[in-house]
Amino acid sequence: MRATWYVVAVGWAVGCAGRGARVAKQPTPENPDSTIRAMLARSAADWNRGDLAGFMSDYAKDSLTGYVSGGHVVYGWQRLFDRYRTTYFAPGTSRDSLAFEEVRVRPLAPGVALCTARFKLVRHDAVTASGPFTLVLVARGDRWHIVHDHTSSDPRP
Repeated sequence: MRATWYVVAVGWAVGCAGRGARVAKQPTPENPDSTIRAMLARSAADWNRGDLAGFMSDYAKDSLTGYVSGGHVVYGWQRLFDRYRTTYFAPGTSRDSLAFEEVRVRPLAPGVALCTARFKLVRHDAVTASGPFTLVLVARGDRWHIVHDHTSSDPRP
């Protein structure tokens, strides 16, 4: 009972304190659909050029950025960067060409968007991997950043 009152009191205090506070509105990128589509096109070009830093620049550079794939969850920009570096960008590693298809962007709230699409990795005109993915993006400054990426692979024939 005492803990309940504490939670109520803290909630009331926070609510009252926030009534007079003004939050500076950050500018958000125009037209999330075209901006996010362009971001993904640049991201694929970065991948195909072997520019891991460029590819990763679209992910929010913080410890809460989430990546889910193959039954595993990875949190943190650096852990995701390290995963990509060792799996796809290690010296001597043959990296397949990346393309994004069927891109759909849905604004969820001001400065928040959901993107669903498909990835395709190709080597010598043969698809080596493909599948759907979902991104949650937030606008920070004049850019969109991926805060969550859930990627699945199509079953192998």
